Amino acid sequence: MVRGKIQLKRIENATSRQVTFSKRRNGLLKKAYELSVLCEVEVAAIIFSQKGRLYEFSSSDIQMIIERYRNRTKGGQLNNIAEEQYIQQLRSETAIMEKKIGLLDVSQRQLFGYGLSFCNSEELQEMENQLVRSLHRIRERKARILMDRIKHLKEKERLILEEKARISGKVNLQYLPLVLTCSYPATTRYR
Repeated sequence: MVRGKIQLKRIENATSRQVTFSKRRNGLLKKAYELSVLCEVEVAAIIFSQKGRLYEFSSSDIQMIIERYRNRTKGGQLNNIAEEQYIQQLRSETAIMEKKIGLLDVSQRQLFGYGLSFCNSEELQEMENQLVRSLHRIRERKARILMDRIKHLKEKERLILEEKARISGKVNLQYLPLVLTCSYPATTRYR
């Protein structure tokens, strides 16, 4: 069956209009998703039905996309104030991340036993507790791995013993030892 072109005008039948809306809305949202995945673009689609229901799709944070749209539509350029605020936000996030990295670096060095001369007794006690907890988790994991390995080897041993029993049962039935006995008369001598 070939679809014909439809004339674009309001559908008079309310039921047909609702069915068409549902199908085309789902198709539009699906296409928006496909476009965002295939082309790695930011897509936002906002739909309000006749009854006021909201349907939306966004490939990322919809608020960020709307703000970006607003900034672009103000004269065709990014708003300099918003751009500066965004750069400042990135700088503050970078500074926070650098501090976190520095703290993690110091913590790692201390756990390896370096730079302990600046630690007080409470900090040393906390590090010791942390190492004990870590060692406990490591030992638990090691024990689980070893128990799994032992379980696997026992199962393998059981299968080998079953195979051995099966094979030796076949061997005993098929290849019974053949005993030949010969008796020579006592008077017969060989030269």
